[in-house]
Amino acid sequence: MVPPIRHQDVNPALNELATRVIGVGIEVHRHMGPGFSESAYEEAFCFELDLQGIPYRRQVRINLTYKGKIVGEGIIDLLIDEKLIVELKSVAQLAPIHEAQLVAYLRMTKLQIGLLMNFNAATLKEGLKRVVLASSITSAPSSLRTSATKTS
Repeated sequence: MVPPIRHQDVNPALNELATRVIGVGIEVHRHMGPGFSESAYEEAFCFELDLQGIPYRRQVRINLTYKGKIVGEGIIDLLIDEKLIVELKSVAQLAPIHEAQLVAYLRMTKLQIGLLMNFNAATLKEGLKRVVLASSITSAPSSLRTSATKTS
């Protein structure tokens, strides 16, 4: 059995980035509260990232591969500083499929940390899930470097 990854096992700069991004989510949730569409939260989240000077790309398309063959496409809500995936939700409660989607994106991009944020929770803390993969590399693969829709 693989031991769980602890915060101290992750690069400190990546932990700091994740902490800053969680702060962005808390700020957005504090001002908006629950009850809006995912797209409204994404727009507010990106505005707050801009205000805080945190670089990101939005709606990043990635190739999904099977044994080296491209079999589909995924769309990451937010890719923060080419290092951290953020998936935003506005649902009654997070389901296992939401976490599975984030884990799949982390595996396909070979990134280590992802955040799943459900803005339809009473507090963002209740709707926040931090996912860390143990066997990831630190540099973004070429599929991420070439597939942007909006950069800040």
